[in-house]
Amino acid sequence: MSASRQTAPVFHRRHGLPDDWLDVVEADLAVWSRLDAEERDTVAANADWLLRHKHWEASFGFELTDAMTVVIAMQAGLLVLGLGVDELREVSAIVVYPSAMQSRGERAGAIPGTVTDAPLPILGEAHERRGPVLVAWDQAIAAAREPDHGHDVVLHELAHKLDMVDHVADGSPLLHERVDARRWFEVCREVFLAMQAGVDRSPLDPYGATNPAEFFAVATEAFFGAPIALATHEPELFGVLRDYYGQDPAERRRRAGPPTSG
Repeated sequence: MSASRQTAPVFHRRHGLPDDWLDVVEADLAVWSRLDAEERDTVAANADWLLRHKHWEASFGFELTDAMTVVIAMQAGLLVLGLGVDELREVSAIVVYPSAMQSRGERAGAIPGTVTDAPLPILGEAHERRGPVLVAWDQAIAAAREPDHGHDVVLHELAHKLDMVDHVADGSPLLHERVDARRWFEVCREVFLAMQAGVDRSPLDPYGATNPAEFFAVATEAFFGAPIALATHEPELFGVLRDYYGQDPAERRRRAGPPTSG
């Protein structure tokens, strides 16, 4: 984005979960109803830590409220439920915009071999090397309230930051001992190459064929947002993601049934 379009960021006072955080979560985080008591405690503890230790900013004159930071922090807390907040150590700040940003400049077009300079809506960005994560609030709240569409800008951008823990955005986060690294690479490579060849691998968004980093982010969105579909149509991919994230959203979805909100 050009510097001329930016305004000075508005910093949000850093503190933990506010007194009314549960009211916010029950109204705006539909997946909360699916979590058991232990999962809720861990997600809330993760969110509290992130609110205390990360910088929270608003841009374009946007007013960042406690409710907004709670929703985003809870989504982040769910992402690292089985990993721990240290896996988000490459996140220095969360910058919230009111809606999608516009990126300009020449880039590859939708048809191979073509280029375009048409404005491109950017729902979020993840910057390398302890850089910030940028998210559009209207997209974040929509995904929080209706998580079953398989798209979540917060999870997508934070997945990039998990990928960047080793300072290489290559679609492979640091794999813990519970993950069979060889199996991880075999499964992800097969699905990614198929998508690059134009094969429909629903529920994965075709955008995942862009590069391995986007594949991991898109796969993460599907793992949390369309877990039963992913487990049904891509059981091997679901399995390696389940091992990595240390949680099973498909079983959670089956156990709890449809989410309820507000």
